[in-house]
Amino acid sequence: MVQTFVSLTAQRTNFLSVGYTTAYLLCIAAFIFALICSVTVRTTFNKYNKIRSRRGVTAAEAARQILDRNGLHDVQVVCIGGSLTDNYNPRTNTVSLSDSVYHSTSLAAIGVAAHECGHAVQHSQGYIPIKLRSAVFPLAQIGSSFYFIIFFLGIIFSFEPLVDIGIILFLFVVVFQLVTLPVEFNASRRAMRTIEGQGILDREELYGARRTLTAAAMTYVASLIVSFTQLLRLLSYKNRR
Repeated sequence: MVQTFVSLTAQRTNFLSVGYTTAYLLCIAAFIFALICSVTVRTTFNKYNKIRSRRGVTAAEAARQILDRNGLHDVQVVCIGGSLTDNYNPRTNTVSLSDSVYHSTSLAAIGVAAHECGHAVQHSQGYIPIKLRSAVFPLAQIGSSFYFIIFFLGIIFSFEPLVDIGIILFLFVVVFQLVTLPVEFNASRRAMRTIEGQGILDREELYGARRTLTAAAMTYVASLIVSFTQLLRLLSYKNRR
């Protein structure tokens, strides 16, 4: 009986050890994938940022045209510092374009500007996934700030409720990134339809803008994969203990 118990305990320990090792290796693989996506989006942007649109429309002008076409005359388009720091802020109702995008007439810049305008249109039309993302964002922000401290304290003091709270907090981060995927892909689809429909770019030029937006979208996929593997690692570490 004792030998059987010892054997089962040893098997369980080996299983959990393999599970933790697997989760750790998945985290490393996910990090490498995220790094590749990050490099890809920059190289793709740099490539198509050198190709000017034939009509000579700047990204800022294209953004203004897209917003006005959708009745969003109150949304401002401003220039901000940094590289690829472009965003839409629903609180200030502002599309912010980075230095490398705002004045540029490149295919990449116009694609990025149209993408951010896509977010503005999503908010104006009450797109459900973006509402969910806005609702989850505060919880995700709290989770990303405190999950590790709480989880680590739970491990140190062998207090399982703290460990569980840490995992739940990090789960909000995963949920936020999961909801972000349809929001970003939908904004890119809207951008491409608008660019083509309004004739901002020629048909041959659409490929460059699409490649830029696809590369950018993959960074969100990578972020989700990294977070999900991190969640698996937390769970496997808990089980291992």
